Amino acid sequence: MHDKTAMEMMKAEIMLRKERTLPEEFERVLKLVKVLRQECPWDRKQTAESLAHLLLEESYELVDAIDRKDVDELKKELGDLFLHLCLQVVFGEENGSFSFHDVFDALCTKLISRHPHVFGETSAETEQEVLKNWETLKMKEGRKSLLDGVPKAMSELLRAYRVQKKVSGVGFDWTDGESVLEKLAEELEELKHAGSREEQEEEFGDLLFTIVNYSRFLGANPEDALRKSTNKFMGRFRKVEEKVEASGRTWQDYTAEELDSLWNEAKR
Repeated sequence: MHDKTAMEMMKAEIMLRKERTLPEEFERVLKLVKVLRQECPWDRKQTAESLAHLLLEESYELVDAIDRKDVDELKKELGDLFLHLCLQVVFGEENGSFSFHDVFDALCTKLISRHPHVFGETSAETEQEVLKNWETLKMKEGRKSLLDGVPKAMSELLRAYRVQKKVSGVGFDWTDGESVLEKLAEELEELKHAGSREEQEEEFGDLLFTIVNYSRFLGANPEDALRKSTNKFMGRFRKVEEKVEASGRTWQDYTAEELDSLWNEAKR
């Protein structure tokens, strides 16, 4: 009976709308998550593993809102992502492995230790020097390889980019973008002359990897660049769809030349 009364009081407090400080808002969200863990059948069933894929989905939705510069949607997606972060910490608290205090303490410790050029005596005047310091520090923290810590769950495009950035941080890199372009031409030739399907796949992978390398010399993130190009293609294709629908004809009624003409109109 006491627990039920306490829960009702907590729910009433959560429902109250009033001016709150940030710590109070944080506590409100955390209490809400804990209520849901106790009283919602779906939330009760979840585990850190069952929600892991949703962390990726929410992150992608957040990036989409950023791309569209949709402030209202951005607030919602940030909230959704924060909800999942809260749930992961609540799971940790429930099994006694860690709490928010541990998470924040680890974060602050990491930020300070990884920025000796800000909080210590180390000097770093450029971004490249900062990156090199970071990789050196990570190795001192017990990593056996420079490439430890590259998540396998990343998209392969971003994973290749991360790997290349890491090795670049210790000087293992191309000297300039022109050299990468030459390598790109070489990889393209190898792909053209590849025989078996396995060879073609391997050479195509090498070509993609080299393209990702070149993106760094352009100062572009390949994931961002490809996402923008995909969005551009989708926008233009929708215009073609509108033309086809307005004509009263089906896709099968159009020749390749006619569709190409509609595509060029959409580009203009």
